[in-house]
Amino acid sequence: MEIAKGHARQPTALTIAGFDPGTGAGITADLLTFARFGLFASSAITALTVQSTRGVRRVQPVDPALLRDMLEELEADLPADGVKIGMLGGAPQVRVVADFLTAVRRRRAIAVVLDPVLVSSSGAILLDASGLEMLQTDLLPLVDALTPNAPEAALLTGLPCGNAREAEQCARTLAERYPRLVPVVTGGHLETPRDLVWQQGSASWIPGERLSSRATHGTGCAFSSALLAAHLHGEDWPRAAATAKRFVAEAIRTAVPRGAGCGPMNLLGPAPASRSSEDEASR
Repeated sequence: MEIAKGHARQPTALTIAGFDPGTGAGITADLLTFARFGLFASSAITALTVQSTRGVRRVQPVDPALLRDMLEELEADLPADGVKIGMLGGAPQVRVVADFLTAVRRRRAIAVVLDPVLVSSSGAILLDASGLEMLQTDLLPLVDALTPNAPEAALLTGLPCGNAREAEQCARTLAERYPRLVPVVTGGHLETPRDLVWQQGSASWIPGERLSSRATHGTGCAFSSALLAAHLHGEDWPRAAATAKRFVAEAIRTAVPRGAGCGPMNLLGPAPASRSSEDEASR
């Protein structure tokens, strides 16, 4: 991925997500990923958490009025080219973000990626039932790309998602419900670890490998942020998904073990070259 140099136009990305004090996931991981891809980044925190590599102990959503003020202030002074949405915390926060995106889209085009953070890897509920319902009715119609893992895709569709055929059905269902949406079902929970991009009525599969590592905390956060970053650098969604997958795989592969549980990835490693950059270099 080409890093912005000199006075070249540098895209701005906004992350709207929760705060992980261990920097494995959430806002801090998003900011590291955006920086690695050469983006200017801003952030609005939806919830504070008490967590470490051992799991999530407590979640405290921020006041909705405070979140609204953060978003409005950033839009007025540092308008973003793209928005990544992660953990929201509850229905009031979902409402604020949906209202914000509706207002922004009235003024200009903006790319929106949603990582539907519903349950932590340690089993903590990160979005309650009312928040999930509002996410489906009010927020998803405003989103361009959605990055659920297989369990999240099953929750969002009410369908099983344990193999490739079921993942395609989940993706097709989401695309039919939300016509502007490009579902990207990440495949870490599937029998073969490959990712699915559903666009214009057909599936594209991105091959992967199952890495032996416990440095896998925040993979969904980093993937969705890298997806947005690659797209803001000019890649279409399937190419951006392939770039994001390479980035996450390398971040896992080069991570130094930290903590007693599921540790953070190496998000400061080299950002992968885009396919377009590789094609240009080969000429």
